[in-house]
Amino acid sequence: MRASVREFIAKTRIILYPEDYTVVSIPRSNEIEAKSLLCGLEPFSCVTFDEAEVSAVLRTKEWMRLKSNFTGSSEEGPYCLFTFDIILDLSVVGFLNAILERLEEMGISIFAISTFLRDHILVRKVDSEKASEVLQNLIEQCRRLN
Repeated sequence: MRASVREFIAKTRIILYPEDYTVVSIPRSNEIEAKSLLCGLEPFSCVTFDEAEVSAVLRTKEWMRLKSNFTGSSEEGPYCLFTFDIILDLSVVGFLNAILERLEEMGISIFAISTFLRDHILVRKVDSEKASEVLQNLIEQCRRLN
């Protein structure tokens, strides 16, 4: 791991959100409904429109309230959401990769989301305790090496 990445990880604080999250795929045929109904979601949520689908990450309780409006949708969950609370310059190389490699070594699957300021991952709820421990250990290891 690069020294610069190790320094960023050492400074990182992890936020684990208490709510369950669901990852959703909505057919593009429901794009108008998605734009109307998903625009009012509270943080943390993420909606992406691409050529094949409308993809959303939202609190499970919000999805349960909205899902009847989206025929043909698919969902996965429950997930736990982790935010890496450090503002990273977009030129930083390898930050998320170092974290994902450590989780991969432990057999933990993730769903990654990057925003302008921060990186986030979703981990299956059954793996969240293990993931939290792995991430805290990685941060502590990086702090000792700096």
